[in-house]
Amino acid sequence: MRIIEVTGLEKEMAVYTQLTEAQLRNRLSPSDAVFIAESPKVIMTALDAGMTPLSLLCERRHITGDAKCIIDRLPDDFPIYTAERSVLGNMTGYTLTRGVLCAMRRPADRPLCDVLCGARRLAVIDGVTDTTNIGAIFRSAAALGIDGVLLTRTSCDPLNRRSVRVSMGSVFLVPWTWIDSIDQLCDHGFKTVAMALRHDSVTIDDVVLRSEPRLAIVLGTEGDGLSNSVIDGADYVVKIPMAHGVDSLNVAAASAVAFWELTKK
Repeated sequence: MRIIEVTGLEKEMAVYTQLTEAQLRNRLSPSDAVFIAESPKVIMTALDAGMTPLSLLCERRHITGDAKCIIDRLPDDFPIYTAERSVLGNMTGYTLTRGVLCAMRRPADRPLCDVLCGARRLAVIDGVTDTTNIGAIFRSAAALGIDGVLLTRTSCDPLNRRSVRVSMGSVFLVPWTWIDSIDQLCDHGFKTVAMALRHDSVTIDDVVLRSEPRLAIVLGTEGDGLSNSVIDGADYVVKIPMAHGVDSLNVAAASAVAFWELTKK
């Protein structure tokens, strides 16, 4: 192990202490892009999925504790930065979940055809910008049998640190990529299902939906939901029946209900 006691002045620490999510993503030089995985379980899931680690930052006590299973998989000369919990919290600006962070090389975006190949059920995230919701949607997608996730360019990055953590590493388990237009899906034999409360909505348990061989479930923003143009362009408009005067569910909760119902054989 190459253990490095940190002071916060090391230039290699910038990925943990100084760079914004946009700077980590590095759109001008994608080959240098980085993301941060947080907590031992998430980091192990990322390693199992083939992600490339660059450095590790952890509390000193975790070197022989929670981070040991990670360190055992790393080369002998791999840089492991460490300090006490209070020092790391002051340096990063937030409390480390389970005391371990890992900087990893950001993978190249998947081609759309790779995500669509063989898929029966897709989630399409349109303009969702809350990192917690993105992570929760990915976790539900992985758990409930969604074959792939597509995101419009106005959506939050799934490799945002908080999204990765909330997803419990599910962003590494479900193939995903960006999409320029939801209309592209019809060219690949998908029917689109817009999740929206409208007079012409059918209920989520409609048997016609389950019989469709290829469905893309379109989820909208936290506040306004899907735009009228997206809803009007969908093959189906679907709602989840509500009770007790509640008008709607949070987008992450709604996604779990939709995924469960629409992935049934």
